[in-house]
Amino acid sequence: MERINISSGAKWENIVGYSRAVRIGNRVVVSGTTSFDPEGNLVGRGDPKAQTRQILDTIKTALEKAGAELSDVIRTRIYVVDITHWEEIGRIHGEFFGGIRPAVTLVGINRLVDPDMLVEIEVEAVIAEG
Repeated sequence: MERINISSGAKWENIVGYSRAVRIGNRVVVSGTTSFDPEGNLVGRGDPKAQTRQILDTIKTALEKAGAELSDVIRTRIYVVDITHWEEIGRIHGEFFGGIRPAVTLVGINRLVDPDMLVEIEVEAVIAEG
């Protein structure tokens, strides 16, 4: 099967050696994504809801570049620096996935690479045949 690496153009992709998303066959995996816009600016400093929305918009774009849609997502993993924000983050997740209802894991963590990053999300998708 052909492997397709999807880039977001982030400078860290070449430094760290990763792709925003990878598609093999009908499976797409999107790397852990934080709330940076296409110009490399952190969106939603201090606001976990705004960060979650930006992250899911970025993930949606990566899926589309890979030939997938949000409706193809079967699993999301959400990493949250302050777990007390789980519900507001979950509600934004629900705006994107409420009708899709993928399997989800939401985990409280100590910190992310940048102290201003409050949320990181990764997804897995399977593109339906036909």
